[in-house]
Formats: sequence, structure tokens, C-alpha cells
Amino acid sequence: MNEILKMLVDRHYTTDEEDPAAVRAMPMVLRIERTSPPCRTDVLEASAAAAIAVCLDPRSEPGGEWHDEVVAWVRGRIRKVSRRARGAHWEAVQALPGVTITVGGAQVRAFVPGRVGDLPKELSRLQISGSELPTDEPGEIPPGAQVLWLNPRVEMTAGKAAAQVGHASMLLAPTLTEDELEEWAAVEYRCAVRTPSPADWDALVARPDTVVVRDAGYTEVDPGTPTVAVFRG
Repeated sequence: MNEILKMLVDRHYTTDEEDPAAVRAMPMVLRIERTSPPCRTDVLEASAAAAIAVCLDPRSEPGGEWHDEVVAWVRGRIRKVSRRARGAHWEAVQALPGVTITVGGAQVRAFVPGRVGDLPKELSRLQISGSELPTDEPGEIPPGAQVLWLNPRVEMTAGKAAAQVGHASMLLAPTLTEDELEEWAAVEYRCAVRTPSPADWDALVARPDTVVVRDAGYTEVDPGTPTVAVFRG
């Protein structure tokens, strides 16, 4: 199994608010243009794919240029911080090491994790707030996509939900076989983010083989709140 995947098994995923000088985080930038904002589902699906794409990129493997930073992040408290960008600010962050994923009309770039206190100015100047996007009706689940389920009882901004589905795609990856991972990589780690009914959510999280992302509760939701579930049935 891939080294990063081994480290991801049985990890607890949270978004924490510790001392920024010490915390390592994966920055994620959502492209939200003023005149033509993307739909929420596309943004979340691109976010989920971008997060795992960085982790499984060849540059994150032993000897790769991203390896040390990714391993240091995975060994600690895994955290992601979503920001929004448009226009020239979006173009500026493309030069920083990371992976951009496009889904429909949405683009999200996940970056190599690092210390929050050392964040490049191209990222630190971007706003964390303002990522609200209206809910939409998603279409059919695309071929080859892995399904991530949002808690229907929890309200989150698109930025918050983007970090949560990014955690979920990372939880999912270690459960896949080598062949399944190759097939998933071939479709750019395509994810389908859906919201079940409350009853279906309860049945899903009650299953012993379902993995649930639980938030630390520092922003938007209470500590321990289940936000996303992933199940390979």
C-alpha cells in the first residue's frame, strides 16, 4: 500500500484552531467569481478530488519533492483551510505547488500542506469567509465516482463543507484496492457529493463499516459533529 495511505488508516480528521505558527494545514482555494459563481455541488466534488489528488500525487511519494511536507502533515493533526479567490488572485495561486481539479463550472486547487504561519502571501491574502453558495440539485452520479454523503442535519458554508469532503476522500482511499485506486486516478479521483434523507443518513452511520468525519467544533459546528460519511458497499 502507498505510504501515505498506510498513514491515513484509522486517522481522526478534524479542522482545528491551534497556534497558527505550529499547525500544519492543507490550503484549499475555491474559485468563486463574482459574476459567474459555480454551483455548490461542483465545488464540493472538486474539493474532495483535489485533496486526495495531492496525497496520491507521485511528487508525494518517497523521494518526491512534496513527500516530506505531506508526511509531516499526515503524521500530525490533519487540517484543511478553505479560501476563496477570483480573477488575478486565482491565477496567482496556480504557480504554487498543488493540484487543480475542475468539475463542471467549478475549479478548486489543493496545495501542498505546510505551516499556517509560513503561508505564502498569495494564499494568506485570500479570504476564508464569503464562500456561501446556494444549494442545488445534483445530477446523476458520474461513472467511476465515489460517493460522499453529507449530514442532512448540519448546515455548513461551502468552504467548511469543502474541507470536510476533502477529509472524507482521504478516509476512503485506504479502503480501495490497488486496481480500484488506479481506476479512480484515471477519472481524476472523481467524487459525487450527495445529501441523503435523515433516515438514510441514520442507517448509513449505524453501519459498522461506515467511516464518519467528525469535526473538532472550532468553526460553524459543535465539537464531535458528524459531517460526512463514506461507505463502500
